[in-house]
Amino acid sequence: MTEEKNPERVLVLACGALAREIEAIRRLSGLDHVDLHCLPAILHNHPERIAPAVDAALAEARDRYGRVFVAYADCGTGGELARVCARHGVEMLEGPHCYAFFDGNVRFAARDEITAFYLTDFLARQFDAFVTRPLGLDRHPELRDAYFGHYETLVYLAQTDDPDLTARAERAAATLGLGFERRFTGYGELLPVLSDL
Repeated sequence: MTEEKNPERVLVLACGALAREIEAIRRLSGLDHVDLHCLPAILHNHPERIAPAVDAALAEARDRYGRVFVAYADCGTGGELARVCARHGVEMLEGPHCYAFFDGNVRFAARDEITAFYLTDFLARQFDAFVTRPLGLDRHPELRDAYFGHYETLVYLAQTDDPDLTARAERAAATLGLGFERRFTGYGELLPVLSDL
């Protein structure tokens, strides 16, 4: 049985790496009319799979919501995600990736930090699952320099003031043999965009 469309409801179709932040913004902003559906964050390890997954999820949800917003930036899709969103007539986050919209797209672009490797709260929490194991560094630590030899600094873009996550990010930097810098960004441009829903 198909659910009837509810014009008052808004769906945020999001990357799973943003689930905690979006839930926090929903609570802070009183967005009780907003539903959240997340796709697996691990799709970022294969960005060519993001646009097709979003396309399928939009096709499944479009008849049930008055409005749908896609909480992904381009995320390595080479513009394909924007084309999918345009085809469905839905908006998405601006910017190349979450590092940019957390930091602020203009500020991030102006930094031009080509030797920085970035972590968010999600990646600090999930470093082993998304970096160490998929790259085989747990089995072959000698690959570290092949992957990270051109980086100089791990920049932790912190959404929350969490000493445990900061410590995890510092350990990740040490594991990769990189310098460490922490920048508190809060929710960046995600907050005003979602609050407007």
